[in-house]
Amino acid sequence: MTTIAAVRRNGHTAIAGDGQVTGGEKVIMKGTAEKIRPIYGGKVVVGFAGGVADAVTLQDWFEKKLELFQGNLQRSAVALAQDWRKDPTMQKLEAMLIAMDGKELLLISGNGEVIAPDEDVLAIGSGGNFAQAAAVALLRHTEMDAGAIAKEAVGIASSIDIFTNSNIKVSEL
Repeated sequence: MTTIAAVRRNGHTAIAGDGQVTGGEKVIMKGTAEKIRPIYGGKVVVGFAGGVADAVTLQDWFEKKLELFQGNLQRSAVALAQDWRKDPTMQKLEAMLIAMDGKELLLISGNGEVIAPDEDVLAIGSGGNFAQAAAVALLRHTEMDAGAIAKEAVGIASSIDIFTNSNIKVSEL
């Protein structure tokens, strides 16, 4: 379980995620996991929630799609979602991805969804709803930049969701 939040503001995008890895519902296995990763030569950043091995597999497949479609984030995301729905091996993967470049934020799920947000905020994971609400409020009512909003949103989620910790990493484009 985890919380990942991504925000776009004034032409900048940022993504933040905590570091908690939980074993079942009772044990914190690790508090410093890296759930946000730059890919495609640092031009795209992904954040993931769900099974780590599944998420890394998706990240690898997504990077191959980015190579195939020359960095086109939306086309790569749609191609990954299509494969995810059709491929019996991929259908068993339990993870979600948020992908961002300097212009776009996208959520990619195993249900074949590729979602660009209305409010320039996306959040996933066990604390995703808390982080999304916090980020939308901060986006609407403060002048904070994208990175500060993403970090604060995950921080707020960590104070509510027991599966999210306050070891927060932020990546900005």
